[in-house]
Amino acid sequence: MYKNIIRPLLFLADPEQVHHFTFSALRYFMRFSVIRKFVEKRFAINNPALEREVFGLKFPNPVGLAAGFDKDAKLYDELSAFGFGFIEIGTLTPVAQAGNPKKRLFRLRKDSALINRMGFNNGGASAAAQKLRTNRKVIIGGNIGKNKDTPNDRAASDYIKCFNVLYDHVDYFVVNVSSPNTPNLRDLQEKEPLTRLLSELQHLNASKKHHKPILLKIAPDLTEGQLRDIIEIVAQTRIAGVIATNTTLSRDGLTDENKDEAGGMSGKPLREKSTQVIRFLYEQSGGAFPIIGVGGIHSAEDALEKLEAGASLVQLYTGFIYEGPALVRDINRRILERMR
Repeated sequence: MYKNIIRPLLFLADPEQVHHFTFSALRYFMRFSVIRKFVEKRFAINNPALEREVFGLKFPNPVGLAAGFDKDAKLYDELSAFGFGFIEIGTLTPVAQAGNPKKRLFRLRKDSALINRMGFNNGGASAAAQKLRTNRKVIIGGNIGKNKDTPNDRAASDYIKCFNVLYDHVDYFVVNVSSPNTPNLRDLQEKEPLTRLLSELQHLNASKKHHKPILLKIAPDLTEGQLRDIIEIVAQTRIAGVIATNTTLSRDGLTDENKDEAGGMSGKPLREKSTQVIRFLYEQSGGAFPIIGVGGIHSAEDALEKLEAGASLVQLYTGFIYEGPALVRDINRRILERMR
């Protein structure tokens, strides 16, 4: 029904407008317990065999929703009803910002992909923290970044502000230095500034009553040398793990008329590249740290590919938009089948 009726209708309109419309519709309809129970029965799979303990947290299943979908923690509870094991909010910045000028989100239908140049549009970390106060059961990741007008030499202060504001309300943190849509942000992926940033956050983390896992989200466009640096940095700073990967600047193999739009590309064409990064990190590190695999997951087999490459958990974004909520259910079912 989703791919034959709902998706064609949604794809008639601007993708960012559709996103806001979908959020409003879900918020309204999920207020009714009969609808929520129907959604949970159709899409959520509750089975102890799916549980995963990763970086000290127990996930009900290994399929999460990636950052960028519910940036401001507006719909995490409703989205969890579709069977996600965890929801990652953000990217959040200390001060609310509008992001880049519209139009900034593009469908590549021929390639089952998206290009976005959103630019960390969000309502600010404090507003998201307020929305998370009522959370009782959903595992939440807090993806944090810096404001556009904050220079890189003061970036750490933005990440620290977000960490402090969100500390009581999220289960783990993700340091995003890999978005291509904030000027010069990816420069923070270089070894020296990244080590310094993560060390400062870990020092702050150690001062808290309860240590929260900190993960690093990396780009799929890093060289093997840079990936080896990432492995060293994880070992040196003792962060909890890595999310691989963010969107790519590559346009290899794309055929859609929107392929030359500026921004980061996600979706099916990213699958192989993302999996290669996961496999490299896992093999070169000897499985020394957990990896959350994201990028191009449009089927249960795509998710299994990432898990077999070394990922402990996976996340969906573009695949969720193109394939619909049944994708979450199908992945969890396939994992259970493989365990028999």
